[in-house]
Amino acid sequence: MNEQKIHELWGHVHWLTVLDQQGSYTAAAARLGVSKAAMSQRIAELERLAGVALVQRTTRSVRLTEAGQRLADQARPAFEQIAQSVAQVRDLAGAPRGLVRLTAPVALARQQLVPRLAEFLRQHPEVRIELNLSDRLASLATEGFDLAIRHTAHPPDTHVAWTLCATRSVLVASRAYLRRHGTPKHPSDLVDHNCLHYPRSQDNPAWTLEPREARLGERVTVQVRGSLAANNSEALRDAALDGLGIALLPDFSAQAALKAGKLVEVLPGWTPVGSFADRLYAIRPYSAHVPLAVSALVNFLREAMADGFGDLESSPQNTGHTSRHKT
Repeated sequence: MNEQKIHELWGHVHWLTVLDQQGSYTAAAARLGVSKAAMSQRIAELERLAGVALVQRTTRSVRLTEAGQRLADQARPAFEQIAQSVAQVRDLAGAPRGLVRLTAPVALARQQLVPRLAEFLRQHPEVRIELNLSDRLASLATEGFDLAIRHTAHPPDTHVAWTLCATRSVLVASRAYLRRHGTPKHPSDLVDHNCLHYPRSQDNPAWTLEPREARLGERVTVQVRGSLAANNSEALRDAALDGLGIALLPDFSAQAALKAGKLVEVLPGWTPVGSFADRLYAIRPYSAHVPLAVSALVNFLREAMADGFGDLESSPQNTGHTSRHKT
């Protein structure tokens, strides 16, 4: 094959590697920012020029043939090296620039991340952020994300993880709910309350709490029941704001409502454990070179979130006012 033909095929082969990663024409086209029709046409052209079928098409999925897989596997390292080389050259200019594809959980992103990104983008006008809000744990390498924000206790060993801040879980309720139903004095009192919880695999949901001070006793596990379970902390928070019951939330979801006095912390002498992770991380796939825009965003978030979300207000025993304490 002559040099001109090889030159024309570079783009086609790259699109084949993306198709292999994404597993469908629709996802690959979205990743490349092209139409599905253009994607299909490029692969068909590559097959004609190669003289062999490269893709197996079914109604539900796309798989590469043995020849297609071999071509994709052999070409992918070259394209990854080109991308890293270009990023390194761009970073020589000294200022962060370019696109950062970022994914984060819905509630965390809406409440804590998005309000901070505006300042970052003002500081770095040549950086663009494409933000994906999803509670699904996406594969960063497969789906092309540069960075993920994760609320987890165990970041993957195969990735680089930066700690953004510590977090904790809190029990919260509205003053109106506590006036109607009383304020729990001990975790065992929760059995008499409408507990708004995150659905887990078990049929009988349970909350485990441990005392913040040893004199209060031992760790306690309580079987709870409630009229609402939701897999989104914003939904549970809003239900608590409406006076529906006592909600177990991560502190980043409860922070604003507690500071505003719309919710109060329940059982402030006890810490819920085992429900949500205790750390927030920025995570990226390992590579020898970290784009300047990515490292700038990580550094910004580490500074912006260094104090965590522990500036909470609570005094459920006295529903007339709140008092502040730091955790």
